Formats: sequence, C-alpha cells, structure tokens
Amino acid sequence: MRLCYLYTLFLMFFVVDFASAQNARKTENFNTGWKFFLGDDTTAKQAKYDDSRWRKLDLPHDWSIEGKFDDKNPTTQAEGGLPAGKGWYRKNFVIPASSKSKNVFIDFDGVYHNSEVWINGHYLGKRPNGYISFRYDLTPYLKFGARQNVIAVRVDNSDQPNSRWYTGSGIYRNVWLTTTNKTYLPQWSSFITTPQVDQQSATINIRTVLPGSVNRELKLKASILDDKGEVVGATVSAVKDTVIQQGIQLNNPQLWSVNHPYLYKVKLQLIAADQVIDDYTTTTGIRYFSFDADKGFSLNGVPMKILGVCLHHDQGALGTAVNVRAIERQLQILKDMGCNAIRTAHNPPAPELLDLCDKMGFLIMDEAFDMWKKKKSKHDYHEDWGEWHVKDLQDQVLRDRNHPSIFAWSIGNEIREQFDSTGVSIGRELVKIVKQLDSTRPVTSALSDADPKRNFIYQSGALDLVGLNYHQEVYADFQKNYPGQKIIGTENMSALATRGHYDMPSDSIRRWPKDSKTPLKDGNVDFTVSAYDNVSAYWGSTHEETWKIIKEYDFLSGLFVWTGFDYIGEPTPYLWPARSSYFGIVDLAGFPKDVYYMYQSEWTSKPVLHIFPHWNWKPGQLIDVWAYYNNADEVEAFLNGKSIGVKKKNGDDLHVMWRVKYEPGILKAVSRRNGEVVMTTQVVTAGAPYKIQLKADRSKIKADGKDLSYITVSVLDKNNVPVPDVNQLVKFKVTGRGILKAVDNGSQTDLDPFVSNQHRVFNGLGLAIIQSKSVAGEIIIKAAADGLQSARLIIESAR
Repeated sequence: MRLCYLYTLFLMFFVVDFASAQNARKTENFNTGWKFFLGDDTTAKQAKYDDSRWRKLDLPHDWSIEGKFDDKNPTTQAEGGLPAGKGWYRKNFVIPASSKSKNVFIDFDGVYHNSEVWINGHYLGKRPNGYISFRYDLTPYLKFGARQNVIAVRVDNSDQPNSRWYTGSGIYRNVWLTTTNKTYLPQWSSFITTPQVDQQSATINIRTVLPGSVNRELKLKASILDDKGEVVGATVSAVKDTVIQQGIQLNNPQLWSVNHPYLYKVKLQLIAADQVIDDYTTTTGIRYFSFDADKGFSLNGVPMKILGVCLHHDQGALGTAVNVRAIERQLQILKDMGCNAIRTAHNPPAPELLDLCDKMGFLIMDEAFDMWKKKKSKHDYHEDWGEWHVKDLQDQVLRDRNHPSIFAWSIGNEIREQFDSTGVSIGRELVKIVKQLDSTRPVTSALSDADPKRNFIYQSGALDLVGLNYHQEVYADFQKNYPGQKIIGTENMSALATRGHYDMPSDSIRRWPKDSKTPLKDGNVDFTVSAYDNVSAYWGSTHEETWKIIKEYDFLSGLFVWTGFDYIGEPTPYLWPARSSYFGIVDLAGFPKDVYYMYQSEWTSKPVLHIFPHWNWKPGQLIDVWAYYNNADEVEAFLNGKSIGVKKKNGDDLHVMWRVKYEPGILKAVSRRNGEVVMTTQVVTAGAPYKIQLKADRSKIKADGKDLSYITVSVLDKNNVPVPDVNQLVKFKVTGRGILKAVDNGSQTDLDPFVSNQHRVFNGLGLAIIQSKSVAGEIIIKAAADGLQSARLIIESAR
C-alpha cells in the first residue's frame, strides 16, 4: 500500500510539472505580417475588405518618423514638425482548432493614439491614451482551424497639436496574443511585495486576485526561482476566496540594487485536479528603501544620491517604435556616465524600458500624466481626462508595480491645477487610486510652483514626497519652508548645448531665452548653443549650478536632469528650423556632449580626464580650454610641449579652465595625484578632410530581424585625426543580411529625413543604424562622400 501511495504521489507531481513544462498558457509575439495604409477608409474595419495594395510591414511601427520635417505640418515645431494624421493596420491570422475551448486575448503595449480595434468586423473598443497598455478579449468572435481571422486597427493622430514633444504615430509598441484555459489568472492580477527584508532573510508576499466566481477545488502554487532557474522557495494554497495571500521566506537573499541588480522570478501555477491549468511568471527583486527628511534616500540601508535623468520615449532617428537594443544602448551610455535613475517623462513607458532597468540596475520614477483637466496643448489628454483618467492610472500601476526598479509613482508633471483649489481634490483622488493598488511606494507630483503656501497639489497633503521642478534657489532652505517633508528634484537644469560648438568667452552664464514672452534675439545665426556649460533656459540652471547644491545637502535625496538625451520636438530656445531639443547631456544620435564627462567625473569613481574644445581655430584667437577630471589633485596643460599652467579645483569647482592664444598643434592635459600621473589626454589640430571611418558599437548582432548595430561615421584627415568642423554629405549602401534602418548626426536643425540612404555628418560625426534581417550572414556597409576616401565595414549577423 505504501509503495502504491508513493507511486500515486509521484504521478501527481509528474503530471503537474509536465503540464507546467508545456506551459498552460501561450503568449506569442503578434508583430509580424501586418498591412498598413496611411490615410482613412472607414470600410477597412470590414473583414472582407481588400487590403491587397496596402504596405506590408512588421510592428512596432511609427509612421511619423518616416515623413519629412515641415513647419507647415499641424504637429507644429513642438512635435518636431513631422506628419501625423490617420492610419489603418490589418492582419490575417489563424487560430488552431485546439484553442476552440480556450480564451484568446490581444494585448497592445501602446498605440498613439485614439486607437479603435475590430476583429472579424466586430468592434472591440477605443483607447484614447497613446501611452497605456490595454487588452481585448477576442474569444467570442474568432474562427478556428484553417479559417482566417482579420483584425483591424484604426489610429487617429490627426487632432493636432496634442503634445508638447514628439509622440510618433501608430502601433509603436509590441503586440501579443495570449491563449489561456477558461479558468485562468487574470492580467496583472498578482502583486509581489517584500515587507520584511534584511541581509539574513526576506519575506516575499504574493497577493493574487481571481475572478468573482471561485472554484473551491482550485489550488495556487507559488514558486521563487533564483537567477539560475532553481526553486528556492514555494508554497501551495487552496483557493477559498477571490483574494489569495501567500508568503514565502527566503534565507540569505540576494538583494537588488543599482550596482547589483539581482533578479528572482515568481512562478504562479493554478492547479485543478492535479493539472496545471494556467501559469504565469514574473520578475521580481528583493530590496528595501526609504526617504528621510534629514538624511535623504537610502537603498538596502545604504545612503545614496538618486542620480537621475528624465527621458522622453523617442529613440532619435528610429522615432518611437520600440526596439529593445535601442533602449538598451541609451541605458548603457547613461550607466557609463554614472546615472542610476530614470524618470519616465511624462507618461507610462514601454514595458521593455522597465525590464531593462530591472536587469541593468536603474531606479524608476514612473510618471502618469503631463496634464489633468486643464490643457497644455489644444487637443491633449485633457479631452479624455473625465472618462479615462481613473482607468488609465489603474492600468499603469497594475501593469508596472512588480518591477523592483520602480521606487516612486508620479501623478503628474507641472500640472496647472497646482494653481487652483482643484489641485487639492484631484491630487487626493489620484493618490488614493495609486495607494489602493500599491501602498509600498511613495507618490509624488512634479511641482513647478515652489511656494508651499500657494501650491494646491502640495496643500492637498496627499503627497508622500515633495517633487520640485527647477527652483534650485530654494533647495538649501527646503527644510525651513517644508518642515518635516522629504524632497526629490523631479526635474532640474534645462541647460542647453549643441555638441561640438563653442562660443567664447565661456565664463559667463547666459539664460536663453530670458523669459517666456521675449523672443530670443541674442542667439547664434546658425541656431547653435555653446557646449560650454554656461547656457540654460530662463527657468533652469547650468548643470554645475544645480549639481553643486544637490551634492552639498544630505536631505536632498537626488535629482533628475532635464534631459539625458536630446529628443525630437520642444527645441528651446529657437524657432524653426530647430526641430529637436538642446537639453540633452547626450545628443539625439547618442554622441555625448562635453558635460557628459562632468557627470562621469562626479557620479563615478572611474578615472576621468576630459579636455575641450577641439583644436581647430584661427591663429591668435583666444580660446577657453576646460577640463573635467577626478581622482587627481591637479591638471597641467601643454600646448605643443610647453606648459600653459597647472590648475586645481578650488572650493566647489567642478572644472578648471585656461585661456590661451590658439596656435595649431597638440593640446595635451595631464592629471596628477600626489605628483604621480593619473591620466593623459590630448586634442590635435586636424588637417583637411581626407577619409571616412566607420566604427560599429557591436560587430556581431542577432539575425532576428530586430537587432541593431550603431555605426559611428567620422571624417578624418590623412593622419587619422578627427576633423571637428566638417559637415560633409555621406552616402550609404548596405548589402547582405541587413538593412539601413535610419541615419542621423545629432544636429538639432538638420531637416533631412532620418529614413534615407544619405545624411550629412555634423561637426565631423554621423550615425548609421543597421538592422539585421532574419537570415544569418554578413552585413556589408559602404560609405562614400565626394572628395573623401570611402569606407567599408562588415557586421556579422548570427543566430
């Protein structure tokens, strides 16, 4: 009898594990095989509509980025002057007969905007918000077996202007098809928290909400898997109610942090009659953090500054179409600078950004809205606020709350209701919505009025964390003006710069424009801004001005620089033809501006010595030479072997400067500590442009039709010295197993299209973005320009 019992027990667990291995639910990427029409035809919702002449493409797709820059486009300069309008997507697909007794859902990660969806001619609904994820149940309207199904999506981005920055147009994020059994774990139904954590143990709580009608014979198994996939904790609970609370204790847990982003997985299995009928796996991390009114922020008990940047969601020349490698590249550039946090300005981000931040070690401030009931643009989200803000905010929190990277929710950015009493009632409403779904993280709002006596969102008393945009002049007195409150700089600096452009003298601070009503009259005729850190928008500061304050006071928990990267649209301080921002620490193409190295010298411990500007000037011209450095006591500069002086930082200095008469040759800098050389660097006068150089960020990429290699295009002289002031037109030819996806150069005023086989370099640099095909092999890139030696590069695309 005992052997029989053990055998039966073995079979029971074998069946469960086997069913789990087969995956009770199926989630598949639904991006391929779509057809697209730019325009409007309301009959396209019909299943039998003839779409044979439509363009074939794969998602994600942003049709605006494929257009031409034009100041007559209704998007206006604020959105980059790219076209918008209306578009349709359709896809034919089959569902196997084996799924006839199952549920089939379609999940959209984001569609910009006003999307409407039909399946086989049946209307499923409309979602105005272009940044939120949403789901439709296809089950009642599907055909099974060999019969064709047709899904149609109408996207209406014609209500312009509707944003203060570039949004993109279309199904620009991923789409998924999810198939489950009739009894299943609903979308976003489980919430994972770690209420008790220390170095010795951690309690992982899992709260799962099931539909109203509960089968009393169901069981829910929760397992914790380490980064090797090994089960390190598990529990099984009988389903006695619609809410199941489970707890698992882990000994000696690996804690998630920005320097050690260790991830666990939580696997949930819904079991009926010893069969796994649904399973769901999500990533989690074990960490704890706190804000203190005197000591600032700490993570896992260790005090640290939040060293953040704000990011808009476009990927430069790729537009807003989500690409994992493009997002990863941005984050790698920022990580190397020392950045440890991202604010998703000013909307729910793509899920892939959150996944990467979990994996790479970034904190996230997850922001919901740029406006509430009061508008900022003629046709922005205020038009949908009344009907949709509750649902949109709930879905954002439900979707994102299991990410360990998220440390705060922001309910709005510079909301106009902060100036009237509705800021009290709406602020309280939104915080209550968030807290009902997640009480473990603080809620803030990015406030642009720093006077606590007149800011009605602050007066609501609902915020856990005071978020201030700019107003660095009040930071030192924050504790006096906001007694007992905790603070974070939600948006800071708004410094301006054009990569590779330098105006003399550099040692005076300028505000461009001087106020919101006076047009810029003292700007540059070529619409550039000096890359010395001495120009900012009137409401902000230079990078050094605010960072000096943040680093001085412990109670200032950190900041988010506006912005990490330049972005399309909002080209303060200039009018057309400026079409991209000047705010970035890194330009639109991903090339760091000089101030990047100031942050690297302050935010990292790696040795830094960066000297600028370039060394091609008029003989006798007075040139300001700056150096950013760390891990050293002093820097000595040499011009053609002759010392021009030793400089040391005094007080709170973040750079040193020499003013020297230009003569061609070699400008060298040497940093020393205790008399020993730490680093040496130099800039060299370039001769006439002679050849093109191509350099890939990765020489081997995946043959999956998605992966990217970013090719830096440089113009060099005969001695391989980069030429800093050339703007040559370069033509590209790509053959083999890849395509030329886009081109760029980082200029804020270049109106040539991104989708092209040619582009000018800007101040000696350009960018070609290569995308793999789905077949392995070599990708051959050739670049040519009149009067220059051409270049050739081979990228390997492999499975």
